Amino acid sequence: MTRLILVLGDQLSDTLASLRAADPARDLVVMAEVMEEGTYVPHHPQKIALVLAAMRKFADHLRGRGFRLAYSRLDDPATGPSIGAELLRRAAESGAAEVLVTAPGDWRLTSALEALPLRMHLLADDRFICPPAVFADWARGRRQLRMEWFYREMRRRTGLLMEGDAPVGGRWNFDAENRKPARPDLLRPRPPRFPPDAETEAVLDLVESRFPAHFGRLRPFLWPTDRKQALQALDHFIAESLPRFGDEQDAMLSGEPFLSHSLLSSSLNLGLLDPLEVCRRAEAAFQGGRAPLNAVEGFIRQILGWREYVRGLWALNGPGYTALNALGHHAPLPAAYWGGPTRMACVSDAVAQTRDLAYAHHIQRLMVTGNFALLAGVDPAEVHEWYLSVYIDAFEWVEAPNTLGMSQFADAGQMASKPYVASGAYIDRMSDYCGRCHYRVKERTGARACPFNLLYWHFLDHHRDRFERNPRMVQMYRTWDRMEPRHRERVLAEARNLLAALKAGEAV
Repeated sequence: MTRLILVLGDQLSDTLASLRAADPARDLVVMAEVMEEGTYVPHHPQKIALVLAAMRKFADHLRGRGFRLAYSRLDDPATGPSIGAELLRRAAESGAAEVLVTAPGDWRLTSALEALPLRMHLLADDRFICPPAVFADWARGRRQLRMEWFYREMRRRTGLLMEGDAPVGGRWNFDAENRKPARPDLLRPRPPRFPPDAETEAVLDLVESRFPAHFGRLRPFLWPTDRKQALQALDHFIAESLPRFGDEQDAMLSGEPFLSHSLLSSSLNLGLLDPLEVCRRAEAAFQGGRAPLNAVEGFIRQILGWREYVRGLWALNGPGYTALNALGHHAPLPAAYWGGPTRMACVSDAVAQTRDLAYAHHIQRLMVTGNFALLAGVDPAEVHEWYLSVYIDAFEWVEAPNTLGMSQFADAGQMASKPYVASGAYIDRMSDYCGRCHYRVKERTGARACPFNLLYWHFLDHHRDRFERNPRMVQMYRTWDRMEPRHRERVLAEARNLLAALKAGEAV
């Protein structure tokens, strides 16, 4: 009896569990481009194009391996509106009643598949380094699930950057050496570009016609869309950018959206690259004397630590995670996030870069757009939807914990020991934005006071009952309390006016 083997758009790996379990002689692989997956949030046009182009190329690859495919294109009138509709259509055509699928990284889609009148077998997605059961065992009994302790355990499990039971270099973490501002450098390596081939051009035309109202520019489109290109991007990063990655990983610089970042996250999240192979390539660069330890450790921590950690948290918390709102924030997302006017240079730069590239690096996401949304009391559900919509690498399993837990503290501190809030001083220290901003980062009150300054102290005051006894925030409250009472009153009054302006839709 024929079985359907469903392969989703972020499961483009030869090692996928459902493909390993398939019998090419009798089973039918189903892949489908459907409107629902492009519109359940308004995905960036480049993200939609990347997924569709990569799907088409992977389908050709599977045909070359001898698999039979039923591939549904978005522009085929027979294609149904959803993955579920396409599975039912293919089941009726083939007589299949059984479906094998590697578990999606999206609770919405998991629920939709489980509701179908077909025998659905969800196989564990073992392309991750840490299986969900292993993460659950690590988390059991812990009051706080800190990434640092998980990361150390993963180093021990994999042996990456280890000498026996000890970390290479005698330290687990080289963050202190990786928090430097960046400076303009004409010799900084540029990431490789992958001009669209004929298939990708056809996809770009299709996306342009079907999703014209989605936020973001479609062209130029330069992302890797198959494993060969992804490996070329990995080779380039290891040879050219990894050596200075550590120094620049937390920096922000106008006109330099990429700095020394890898730009590999979209290829990893689609399945074009394996996370352990990427970590081992970085480790080999250190062992061969081609990259310093601080850079290699910082990069491996992003994958072996953060990426595996957020996947574990997402699986552990289940579908209710995206509804969390521990701080009771309900303000609307400012129009500036969708390209509306703003006088804040940092927000303007991060959003414009996101619009043009579907990309911003982790500090821009956390300490500019995320920080401002948290300080402004934006509903975390709206923040979550925005991040899921606009970034090339955003899929629910990775985006939701990073946004709701790390960025917005909506999980009440399960992930972060304190909220990631900062005044304008942090942005000034780590970027060159403030020098060309309408606002003055040194000013705490007045018409030109940096909004981050006003909202930072308002946030601390508003949530004092929750945070004043937090050991990592005690000094912040001491500083606030030492300020002259009339000054504090003025700060809070101006912050309330700022929040009212944002709620009214005014440009700030």
